[in-house]
Amino acid sequence: MDLNRYFERIGHHDQVACTLSTLRSIVFAHATSIPFESLDPLAGIRISLDAEAIFDKLIRRRRGGYCFEQNALLAAALREVGFEVEELSARVWYNNFDGTTPPRTHVFLAVTVDGTRWLADCGVGGSTPTGLMELDRIGEAQELLGETRRIVSMDERLVPTSMHQVRHGDQWSDVYEFTGETMPKIDQEMGNWWTSSHPDSKFRKNLIVALLNRDGTRCSIVNNEFLHRRGAEVVQRIHIGSRGQLSDLLRDRFGLELPANADVSPLLG
Repeated sequence: MDLNRYFERIGHHDQVACTLSTLRSIVFAHATSIPFESLDPLAGIRISLDAEAIFDKLIRRRRGGYCFEQNALLAAALREVGFEVEELSARVWYNNFDGTTPPRTHVFLAVTVDGTRWLADCGVGGSTPTGLMELDRIGEAQELLGETRRIVSMDERLVPTSMHQVRHGDQWSDVYEFTGETMPKIDQEMGNWWTSSHPDSKFRKNLIVALLNRDGTRCSIVNNEFLHRRGAEVVQRIHIGSRGQLSDLLRDRFGLELPANADVSPLLG
């Protein structure tokens, strides 16, 4: 893990130590610098979870990625610094378009600092947290930059299960559920294959790009709509009607290039 290249990519210039402040600054810098994107599945390009392939894509080629790439890179960097990191599995309910039970195809991080476990996640697209959450602080609202989140128990489950939620106005919205079970690399490979290859995966059927900005606002593209929002408030909305317009938005707002063989025409207009 080339920490210097990684820190250059995310614009992190602070002192580094195994402290909570360092953890906060690294996670925030990563989340606001490397966009969430699913362009490769739309283009039929295989996503590799090899550590070198992820580093090459997200750091050298300055691309983005989804959870298996984003949080693998983040975990590698944090371990290089000296943090104790676990990779945990989850089911994402955020943007669950058809309402059916989602597959267990999300990985997020639990990072222990001075005996406290912190939820760190740079891979939930438009719902990527603006900061860290205390993983074992159940039922209490936690204030992050410009947003409120919580972790609640789902008592009716046979296996103890928690739900990560975010508040929009007066309503709590589900982000993902988890049991605390770790997600070994082989399980991440299985989840990555389904997410990037299965015809029913939302990433094979939808264009999804998102980036958290340093002021707490978010930019996102879902199919033919670009949004710049502050919480639930829409600051700017753009209807995307052509491939050229999409290419311009990807380049100007996210620093990304649209792959030449990405079939996006059915999603636009």
